[in-house]
Amino acid sequence: MSRVFNFSAGPAALPLEVLNVIRDDIPDWQGTGMSVMEVSHRSKEFVALAARAEANLRSLLSISDDYAVLFTQGGATMQFAMAPLNLTNEGATVDYVQTGSWSKKAAGEAAKFCAVNIVADSSDENFTHIPDEATWRRSDDAAYLHFTLNETISGVEFHFVPSGDALLVADMSSTILSRPIDVSRYGVIYAGAQKNIGPAGLTVVIVRKDLLERARPRIPHLMMWKAYADSDSMTNTPPTFAWYVADQVFQYLLRLGGIEVMAEINQRKARKLYSAIDASGFYDNTVREDCRSWMNVPFVLADATLDAKFLEQAGAAGFAGLKGHRSVGGMRASIYNAVPEEAVDALIEFMHEFERRNG
Repeated sequence: MSRVFNFSAGPAALPLEVLNVIRDDIPDWQGTGMSVMEVSHRSKEFVALAARAEANLRSLLSISDDYAVLFTQGGATMQFAMAPLNLTNEGATVDYVQTGSWSKKAAGEAAKFCAVNIVADSSDENFTHIPDEATWRRSDDAAYLHFTLNETISGVEFHFVPSGDALLVADMSSTILSRPIDVSRYGVIYAGAQKNIGPAGLTVVIVRKDLLERARPRIPHLMMWKAYADSDSMTNTPPTFAWYVADQVFQYLLRLGGIEVMAEINQRKARKLYSAIDASGFYDNTVREDCRSWMNVPFVLADATLDAKFLEQAGAAGFAGLKGHRSVGGMRASIYNAVPEEAVDALIEFMHEFERRNG
């Protein structure tokens, strides 16, 4: 078996240890004589899996009983609409911090249902920083403040939690489980699975239980967080395979020692890669240092005509997923939880050699 070093932004790498368990489980899961993809979501085996997955996620993130944990569909993009529909009445004002493509899309979707106030916007500098919080223009009556912790395209990340008394709604799709977080500081956290949780198709929502009663009365049943909370996330047939993989990933992280251990590894990986880029005149990362992402590291070459050559040779050397997002170009290394430190070390070595031959 030959596996590449996968730096894809999502769907992203999964831990090899987890993939091996999945491979063995595929034909006969837990002695059922069926694959987990064939088992009823109402079966006692799958109901037990769902309960274990929730318990393990609660353990990893220290989620209290004040919060409901939901396993939904539609990706984080569906939550762009579900957040305003579940937290506001018509005519409400909501605050959005616009620090990249995903927060911009979230604000655009919310604008269909609410008056959106953009409290800060770094688009004038190509989303390469987070505006100083002292400059934010907040509403006095906002129903909530929404922000995207990590912008996967531009590689900008919040390393602070916004201050004040506003109800915080956070898109953590690309940072969840990469380090400890204080869930109690948020009203709602949502995250698409395809970065650090599992395959695409599953979305985790962590919502304070008292907020479940705020939903607008005329929204579709499958758009209501309370419907998922009341049905143990089985309002309809859930994405059972994705949920099963998430359960395996949660168990893997617990065996590893929890997300405190994962955070140490992630910080070390990011520090190594940024140091290699900063020490070179051949590569460059344009994001302001105080808001560089641990998870997504975009970089450009001093000579953009070498981009295609870099990507071609990287592919031949066993690296995948390094092409930058189509909207910005260049390169991007997504170094989520499942990307091993040896992959980052190998990439740095390749970058040094490419620079030696082409610089």
